Amino acid sequence: MTQLLETIEINTGTYPTHAIIWLHGLGANANDFVDIVPLLNLPSSTAIKFIFPNAPEIAVTVNAGYVMPAWYDILEMNALGRKVDHAGIVASVAHIAALIKQQSALGIPSSHIFLAGFSQGGAIAYHAALTYPERLAGVIALSTYIPDPAQLEVAFNPLQSQLPVFAAHGLYDNVVAPT
Repeated sequence: MTQLLETIEINTGTYPTHAIIWLHGLGANANDFVDIVPLLNLPSSTAIKFIFPNAPEIAVTVNAGYVMPAWYDILEMNALGRKVDHAGIVASVAHIAALIKQQSALGIPSSHIFLAGFSQGGAIAYHAALTYPERLAGVIALSTYIPDPAQLEVAFNPLQSQLPVFAAHGLYDNVVAPT
């Protein structure tokens, strides 16, 4: 069984009916997007559970092997793309699936759970959502990419073929190209 990640959780109401699992980028942590919740100005009648997990700390090859919070290792990166650690992607997807299952057990069905992510967190949000065995509410992908299209194609769940996706990219992001 996959161990649950350490998380920060914020409820916008007493009995949340929906959840957003929000994944931070490479080198950041669960606190990275916590401050966005009050900025959303959600109506007081809206009860959403925001879950901000911490990625495991691992050595990241392209960052000179420094240990930092990361959803998977990036082995190589150049103008043509990235070479990534496939096992790390699978492990992170399993961590996110465990969080989804936990929320379902607490009464929020998977069809009411969104996955959101920024940069490397968005890459895992894409992969976790598009391979999940049950219908999800949608994906929010911010300044991100698909880390390994071939790996995703093999694991893709056709049930997610109509999954709503909101994708946005910053105009001045010089780390992740908007491709």
